[in-house]
Amino acid sequence: MADSTNNAGIPSVALITVGLDPNLADEIAESASTMMWAVHRADCDGYISAEKRPPFPSLVKTSNLCLAIIDFDKDIDQAIEAAAYIQELYSGRAALVAHASTQDHEILLRAMRAGCNDFIGTVFDGATFAETLSRLDQQWATKSARHSARGAVLTFIGAKGGVGTSTLAVHIAIYLVECYQKKVLLIDNHPQLGHVCVYLGIDGSRYNFHELVRNLSRLDSELLRGYIATHSSGLEILSSPDTCDGRKATDPDSMAQTLDFLRGEYDYVVVDCPPTLDETNAAVIEASNQVFVIATPEIGAVRDLSRYADILSQNEDNKDKVKIVVNRFSGQHAVSIEQIEKAIRLPVGFKLPNNYAEVVRSGILGEPINYKTKSEFSSALVKWVSSVAGPMAHAEDAAPKKKFSLFK
Repeated sequence: MADSTNNAGIPSVALITVGLDPNLADEIAESASTMMWAVHRADCDGYISAEKRPPFPSLVKTSNLCLAIIDFDKDIDQAIEAAAYIQELYSGRAALVAHASTQDHEILLRAMRAGCNDFIGTVFDGATFAETLSRLDQQWATKSARHSARGAVLTFIGAKGGVGTSTLAVHIAIYLVECYQKKVLLIDNHPQLGHVCVYLGIDGSRYNFHELVRNLSRLDSELLRGYIATHSSGLEILSSPDTCDGRKATDPDSMAQTLDFLRGEYDYVVVDCPPTLDETNAAVIEASNQVFVIATPEIGAVRDLSRYADILSQNEDNKDKVKIVVNRFSGQHAVSIEQIEKAIRLPVGFKLPNNYAEVVRSGILGEPINYKTKSEFSSALVKWVSSVAGPMAHAEDAAPKKKFSLFK
């Protein structure tokens, strides 16, 4: 294995070849040396994996980015294992190139599924590979630029089912668009049959968020566009799976990396989570700027809220970003705000009035409640969203025009 020196101020790239002929590896390294990168080279004669870890030099292991060229001719299964190991080692920051002497469809398809976006044939074409390197350099530069202007991740999670979490996530997301003209993505993170698209009256069945996460190795702005559903307000949505055939496991690290990418694309990323604190939701919470835990003022929900508060409070990083929201609050309830705060040992950040009929009607119509209606519910939501995005510069006071509806 060889290693090149580092240069300050330019990308640090690990150049890894797996199972390639030494002459081909040299040609690849020569092409990479023309880029404005600090290249740290490592040539592996055999296949590598989590069980067969190579003794990479320290500069290879600590490089910010990775370009790996893997031979798929000798053993396709081991090549796929090598691809997975490299992706894990560089946490999704690796670009994979497959080397194959044949254009066999099955080999190319399996290589693509392993995360390879480019291919090298038997004869090395320096000009074509130079174009690949230039395109890759541009992609990396774009991702780097996104980190300088990153949006906020707002996560909504219910202490139990049926407390109105999805309804509130939908309204906060759409108010950020309508009141502040922000670019907002709303993610339905439910494993199946989420209600975000139902409450917005749109079809989100084509693709879903979890499928996007599983395509992390290929994720860029162009791929993202193919997964997005768009509401008439301009709000963009990634739906949940529109099936009930069981949950496919979602890798927490891939989830966190996907959110990291998305916050570079939007002003706000709003995530509607199922009521659980499993590893996937834990990854979302860790990646969030603010976490809104929703409950209603009834005994079961308050008990569950107390348990959530205990678990979330164990992580010091959650201290400032976790906010408690009490939905459907009424002075007639036996459980007061003071009693809830005493039970959970945390302050209640927001309370929403019990406008249940108005909210149900909104869900049936697939039309979120307009912020101009000046109802108790919409006014409370405007106050909430103002705490997130700041005071509205030009709030419109005119009430919306009445529409014909069967629900009066």
